[in-house]
Amino acid sequence: MSQILFRLDRRVKQQVRTLRRRTRDKALAMRCQIVLLADKQRSRASIAESVGCSVSWVQRVLRRFRELGLSGLYDARADNGTVKLDEHYLLLLYQTVDQSPRDYHYTRPTWTQELLAKVMAHRIGVKVHRSTMSRALHRIRARLGKPRPTVGCPWSKSRKTRRLNELQRLVDHLPTHELAFYVDEVDIHLNPKIGRDWMNYGKQKQVLTPGQNKKRYVAGALNAATRQITWVRAERKNSLQVIALIHKLVDEHPEAGVIHLILDNCKTHHSKITQAAVTALDGKVKLHFLPPYCPDGNDIERIWLDLHANVTRNHRCSTMSELMSDVYEYLRNRNRTLQRQARKAA
Repeated sequence: MSQILFRLDRRVKQQVRTLRRRTRDKALAMRCQIVLLADKQRSRASIAESVGCSVSWVQRVLRRFRELGLSGLYDARADNGTVKLDEHYLLLLYQTVDQSPRDYHYTRPTWTQELLAKVMAHRIGVKVHRSTMSRALHRIRARLGKPRPTVGCPWSKSRKTRRLNELQRLVDHLPTHELAFYVDEVDIHLNPKIGRDWMNYGKQKQVLTPGQNKKRYVAGALNAATRQITWVRAERKNSLQVIALIHKLVDEHPEAGVIHLILDNCKTHHSKITQAAVTALDGKVKLHFLPPYCPDGNDIERIWLDLHANVTRNHRCSTMSELMSDVYEYLRNRNRTLQRQARKAA
């Protein structure tokens, strides 16, 4: 039967329209719209397509409206009992997702929705279906992603925190005519790093690799105030590259009384030749070392991630010179963009 035999009284129709206009409940407004469309003798399939639901749901809404009138449009799930996904449940779920199934004596190292539902039932005594767990994960904005490998810092948590706070205070309260930079090196590989990309259904993009890999190294210094980046390139990752970057910073900022460099504990930063080069500058440059294995404390790491995402990942350069040209162009464009933004803000 393509048409729905449905006719509303004028007074009832006005009540449904008023309810649709005033309610903040989108589901209730949709049910009102279904009733109003049915009054126009629209087919079930046409109504379902218009409001974006199934034909069976249209039938249920109209059946409840015939039986109960205006009250049949309201959500009938209030009689289902207490709400399971309350704030307490979602808070505990948020904490559980941050942990591992092994913390709850399961051998599996990763979470599934079924296992989360089982653990939550044990923790709080509330059993939910896998589909309900899916909605709960969506509500706490959990996502299925790839973890980042890290190495634990050998320092105590308090010692690490104190050191990071000291470096942050240095950046936030720099004396006049002093500058601070975050320093680190990045490896550029001719063999591209493979990353996710959009591709059509049934097809898989191919990234041609040169085969024999080549490497170049870029040492960068990120200005903590302006976020501009200064860099030097080298074919080898050694102390000479670090010294070249230090001399470039000194040459570019002759007005700076002291240049503070915040950097990790790479052996090229601690080497005797690097320390001798810094000493020869008579206090012009001071080195401040992060806690061991603490990349999150170095702001320039974010720049390198963006560099890989915008240039090196899935790249199709056949020569190292072509790839390095793209790297330099990306860094120059980034600096130019920051300069334009600074001029507009001034």
